[in-house]
Amino acid sequence: MASFKDQLPKLAVIGVMIAAVVIVAGKIRGPGTEKTSINVNVPTLTALGQQGEKLFEANCMACHGKNGGGTKQGPPLIHRIYEPNHHGDQAFVLAAKQGVRSHHWQFGNMPAQPEVSAEDALMIVGYVREVQRANGIF
Repeated sequence: MASFKDQLPKLAVIGVMIAAVVIVAGKIRGPGTEKTSINVNVPTLTALGQQGEKLFEANCMACHGKNGGGTKQGPPLIHRIYEPNHHGDQAFVLAAKQGVRSHHWQFGNMPAQPEVSAEDALMIVGYVREVQRANGIF
């Protein structure tokens, strides 16, 4: 039978592996571990932004919160995860049209929003982008 001293290298490797799994699991969950709502700086909106804001309030605010700040039902859209280089405008349009599988947050899947046309979705995205820019998300 091997002595404890002989087992130390194996135990160290196992400890490192467990630590790596914990770290990776934390990164995979990512934003799901953050606050579900944030304070949002709202800029003076363009005319198109104002139209998008009305559509957002009618169709998105119940889950994504006032000004896209998030709720317990849905994530904040004014968040680095939704910056244009990570989630382009068409990702929002497709999410409204087809729904989206939960992949960044722990809120569950987003159902399709058939009452939101592609044109309306683009106006909503325009509003979200204006608010994102005002909050340092480019």
